[in-house]
Amino acid sequence: MLTMSAPLLITVAPTGAETAKADCPQLPTTLEELVATAKECRAAGAAMIHVHIRDDEHRPTLDGTRLKDTVDALRSETDLVVQLSTGGSVHDPLESRLKVLDAAPDSCSLTMGTTNFGDDVFLNPWPFICDLYQLSQEREVVPEFELFDLGHVHALSRLLAKFGLPYGGKVHVDLVMGVPGGMPGTADALVAAVAALPAEVTSWGATGIGRSTLSVGLASLAKGGHLRVGMEDVLTLAKGVPVESNAQLVERAVAMGELAQRTPMTPDQARALLNTRPL
Repeated sequence: MLTMSAPLLITVAPTGAETAKADCPQLPTTLEELVATAKECRAAGAAMIHVHIRDDEHRPTLDGTRLKDTVDALRSETDLVVQLSTGGSVHDPLESRLKVLDAAPDSCSLTMGTTNFGDDVFLNPWPFICDLYQLSQEREVVPEFELFDLGHVHALSRLLAKFGLPYGGKVHVDLVMGVPGGMPGTADALVAAVAALPAEVTSWGATGIGRSTLSVGLASLAKGGHLRVGMEDVLTLAKGVPVESNAQLVERAVAMGELAQRTPMTPDQARALLNTRPL
């Protein structure tokens, strides 16, 4: 587990699948915008990028060619750890989500259970979780286990007991907090989740959705955890103050980390933390 003086992994989630480009023109949805955002966020202090992609109409897609092109472009233009979302949008079929690993990212998200997601349902049945996990082991892709609720923490223990450690031998967790239908974005909920993490966990971070961004980020730093920030998760810096770029959110995370005496990790340090496949 981490200490307050440990280097800080900052992951940027720049796009997501929920926000429409028409409602937020500054959201990076084209490949060119995503690469430019990745470069800005790398310069600001991010070490890993969590990627959702869009089609020509700026709608969420899991198109295999686009995913591969995105991974290749991010690898060519930056040294960031590239993590693809296997969640897609809440409407994507399970079989399409399994094919995300065909794009050979360094890491992938792996959500440990079904959760209500506002008015929708983010479906992650146990057989799908098991299939995706075993596929990540076979493809040498390091999963980031996304936990939206305490039940997901228990499910992680069950998965590791059944199938062993992930590729690379490290277990990295992201607590996704503040989603309507998941655990609340509070310090109390974060402390409870961290206390319940299985002994195999080697690193963890937290994501606060919407107005919980700051409270979750500060609580994570206080417990020695890492941070995920980005326009996938929040679109305002304060009430009535819209986010203009993902780099702003990374810069704020860096500033928060400095107060906790945590220096941002480089991508090489992040690769060592996660033990990703050699480039």
